[in-house]
Amino acid sequence: MRLAAMTVMPARSIDTATIAFGLVSIPVKIYSTKEPSHEIHFHLIHAGCGMRLKQQYVCEKHGVVERDEMAKGFEISKGTYVELSPEEIKALDAVASDEVAIREFVPSDAVDPIYIDASYYLGPGKGGDRAYTLLRDALESSNLVGIAAYAARGKQYIVELRPYQDGLVMHQLRYPDEVKPWSEVPVGKLPKAAPAELGLAQKVIEQLRHETFDPTQYEDEVKDRVRQLIAKKAKGGKIVAPPEAPRPEVTDLMAALKASLAGEGNAPAADDRRRANGNGHRRSPRTARGHRPHPARARTAGAHAKRARH
Repeated sequence: MRLAAMTVMPARSIDTATIAFGLVSIPVKIYSTKEPSHEIHFHLIHAGCGMRLKQQYVCEKHGVVERDEMAKGFEISKGTYVELSPEEIKALDAVASDEVAIREFVPSDAVDPIYIDASYYLGPGKGGDRAYTLLRDALESSNLVGIAAYAARGKQYIVELRPYQDGLVMHQLRYPDEVKPWSEVPVGKLPKAAPAELGLAQKVIEQLRHETFDPTQYEDEVKDRVRQLIAKKAKGGKIVAPPEAPRPEVTDLMAALKASLAGEGNAPAADDRRRANGNGHRRSPRTARGHRPHPARARTAGAHAKRARH
């Protein structure tokens, strides 16, 4: 038995909109950036039987409740709810609009990545090619991004528009009250780094520093392992858990930093994964021609990359 092969399908727009700034209107199509065909989903089944389980909603007083008997409610105190009718819910929804109204333009590194909640590709709509390209090129040449308001699916969003490769990407942003303040993280008073340790740490960082981020050098090993195990199980094989990787023990910070500089840490593994050209030299990661990496995202991506290597 073979698992279904993943097929590459042309992107289909999930919605349409109109970018508006000044007196300029640009029709666009919205595309998801996610690749759902690469995700792995599990279903709940009856153990030993194999039939998929159906979800039911149960009222403690009346038992199983059908869909047409359900309503939405807001808990005002423990166990006490205010019931809202579908008409009342609809009246509260934001009025849907296909307009992405740009309110301001800010430097490309002005929006901290922590505010990004979701991302969508924007392609030109019918008759909007010239204006679409004009906005994209103007943003790139000025190193700015657009901040806009957008209403869809009953909600009001704040979004960021920025150049991406030869088009535009739209980031859905969180509102300030949706981001937990750093002050709530119980870190306490942190010790100050010793100058010698700081100097060595900077040298280790410099060894692993790259001007661009190439995501193709990273693979989801867990996802690959899951697919292999599912395929084996489907053939009647027995799944055996892989051995647990040993955890590195760091007893002396200075010793660990010096060992890293000497190449005893994870630097060789990183080098092994890096591609080489025909002459044996390291090849710089591919970047979109003529495009500068987003400064804030490059720094964040680098941080994620370093953590991924551990």
